[in-house]
Order: sequence, then structure tokens, then C-alpha cells
Amino acid sequence: AGRDCLCIMPTGGGKSLCYQLPAVMRDGVTLVVSPLIALMKDQVDTLQALGVRATLINSTLDAGEQNQRLAWMAAGHYDLVYIAPERLRSGRFLEALGRTAVQLLAVDEAHCISQWGHDFRPDYLHLRHVLQALPRARILAVTATATPAVRDDIVRQLGLGAAPRAAPRVRVHGFARPNLHLAVTRAPTHDVKFRRLEAIVDGYHRGIVYCATRKMTERVALRLRSAGHRPLLYHGALSDAARVEAQ
Repeated sequence: AGRDCLCIMPTGGGKSLCYQLPAVMRDGVTLVVSPLIALMKDQVDTLQALGVRATLINSTLDAGEQNQRLAWMAAGHYDLVYIAPERLRSGRFLEALGRTAVQLLAVDEAHCISQWGHDFRPDYLHLRHVLQALPRARILAVTATATPAVRDDIVRQLGLGAAPRAAPRVRVHGFARPNLHLAVTRAPTHDVKFRRLEAIVDGYHRGIVYCATRKMTERVALRLRSAGHRPLLYHGALSDAARVEAQ
């Protein structure tokens, strides 16, 4: 209906489909802002395998490849273009964006734009400037987790409902996922945390461990390796070949 929308939907509930389907059904480019390079690549690989004209533009590409994709984006060769929020600070990207017929701007992990969110990312604040250059693009903000205060902040930070935009549609589809169990273990020291982690890995044998920094990622991997496990590293400082191999 051409309305801006904020959609709160649990992981696995179909948030990505909410912008991927319109992208292939409508003319113009859908720009997807996502903070996770690994997730971005996974979605683009899947879409390309299905024959969808999708690509990503981020720091894993050299300057020549970035320029080529920017030119193709402006020429309308893509249905979906995924970018990291840091890309919004690039004058070269914004110049190309000004020549692109963007019909939908999808803001994934939209809680990142809120200072009250659990994963605030200052680079998301540059979305304000992008929206000024895309007055006709509709906005779809999606996230799995947002309190009422965070939802209000997302609407305010993105200017949803500000003239001349109509009031946004806010849809909340709940958070319950019966296949997940959430638990918290208080660990007063890193050593306690490492020993707890080793016990979990011993029990489940596989999983994903998120760390706050690259240095901690390497430290955890070393600890697990010394305990006889086979951890894979994946972070932004790895070479392209190493990331591809790990994924």
C-alpha cells in the first residue's frame, strides 16, 4: 500500500521475505542495510542460487569491484543490494545512490539505530541523510527484538510519519520461539566463563560462540583448541579466503 512499516518478528519468522518478495515483484532497487557481513553474504548467495539479481557492497570487495557494482546498481541491474551501515559514510556510494531508482529501503536489525537498543550502532544514524535523498522510497524496518521504547525510537530516528510521509504501520508478531531455550550463567571471571564454555561444548559438540572483539574471538578459539576441540574463526580481520573457507 506504499506505507512505511516497522515489523517486529522473531528470528525465523520471515522478516527477510518481507523485503525480498517486494524486491522481485516491483520495479526499482531494494537497498538492504545490514550490520552482519556473514549474514549478508549468506542471504545474497541464497538469492543468487534462486536466480534473484542480488549483490552486496562492503569492505570485503576491492575498489574496482565496488565501483563496478555501484555502476550496475545505478543502472538498475540489481533487485536487491545489501550494504553495511558504514557504507553510508562513503561519498562515492551516496553519489551512486543518488542515480539509483530505490523503491524500498529495508533496515535490518533496526534496533541498532536506537540508543536504547541492545546493540546500538552509531553508523545507523547516517540513515537520516540517506532518507533525505530518497524521498519516494518506502521504508521497512525489521528486527526480532524491540521494546516499546526502542520501537518509538526507531520510528523517530528514521523519521517515519514525519511530513510528507504517512504514519507508519507497526506490526508486532511476538518473540516466543518454543524451539529455543535461554539461560544465563553468571561468570565472575574469564576463567569461570571459559570453563563453563568448555563444558557446554563438551555436551553439545557444536555451536556458535559470539565474542565482543576480534582479540577475544581468537582467545576463545585458542582455549577451545587447547581443550581438544576444533573451532573455526570468523571475523573482519581474516583474509577473504579464510572467511570463505570457514563459512
